[in-house]
Amino acid sequence: MRLRACIALLLYVSACATSAPSPEEPVDWDPRYANLQRAAALPWTDGGRCAVREASEPWPVLAERCYQALDHDRIEFHDITGRCAVASAGAAAMGLGVCVLAAPEIVVGAVVVAGVVVVGFAIKEALEAYEKKGRPQVRPVPETRPVPETRPVPETRPVPVTKPAPPKPSQEQKPQPEPKGPDFFPPLDPPETSERDRNRCEPIPKNYHRGGNKLHNKCADRIPNNINPGGDVFVNGKDFDALQLATRTLWEVKTDNFDTYPPELRRIVLEEQLPKLQYERALALACGFDFKVGVRSAAHKAALLKQDPTLKVVIMEWC
Repeated sequence: MRLRACIALLLYVSACATSAPSPEEPVDWDPRYANLQRAAALPWTDGGRCAVREASEPWPVLAERCYQALDHDRIEFHDITGRCAVASAGAAAMGLGVCVLAAPEIVVGAVVVAGVVVVGFAIKEALEAYEKKGRPQVRPVPETRPVPETRPVPETRPVPVTKPAPPKPSQEQKPQPEPKGPDFFPPLDPPETSERDRNRCEPIPKNYHRGGNKLHNKCADRIPNNINPGGDVFVNGKDFDALQLATRTLWEVKTDNFDTYPPELRRIVLEEQLPKLQYERALALACGFDFKVGVRSAAHKAALLKQDPTLKVVIMEWC
């Protein structure tokens, strides 16, 4: 219910942000075409098939349904307006990234994409089909300044009608998790959690660590009660460095020699690390996990807590 309430809120904000067309403006515009143009600026792992399938829906609905199909290793989300922080309950239910992506207007710096975006083949084919039968008119979004990370795309008109919520399964029909050896993951069982959300939040152990840094991997593997030494744990679209199953705590490890850095380099490191850690914490909390950051020095811990006192930072004595 919280998830659908957040989408309804975003649709309402979109409606308020959309001005009525002037007599000189064309009114024959296509929200599906506008959604495809906006999706073309993002990196997709499925070639954009999900975006094409949901393009007829309002943009917030498309963003929520296709969020998992994004290439999360190349994209970052920043709550520039503070809307997701204010609607904290909705942000926790949807995840910070979904909340930022679903915003009806384009905010500079909110969505940052690394590298050059190649338009997904499915989106490209859909746009080419529009070009062949005559490009539809869309309401343009005025540019404030050039944005190197994302391309400006037209603003979409909100559609007040959304698909009805699927009926909740009864207690007898609710699927039960299967044991996975001596230690298996306890099920998430809030009444409003859908089957798709449970699958998204179920931890999946990997047999490798991303990045290949030997010191980083050693520090992650030695976290007390880590259930998967030697590999990451995939939760909610993100590979976390470790999982303590007994306390349902996900870990992210930072092995910088922070106490030896000059002040300017410390500032650069914090500006790069802090938004990512806050985003990863939002992903963990959205699935009911706690989140901790492991560092190697008291100076690094103090600097992170000064920027965000709500982070849980631990000095890794074992590292």
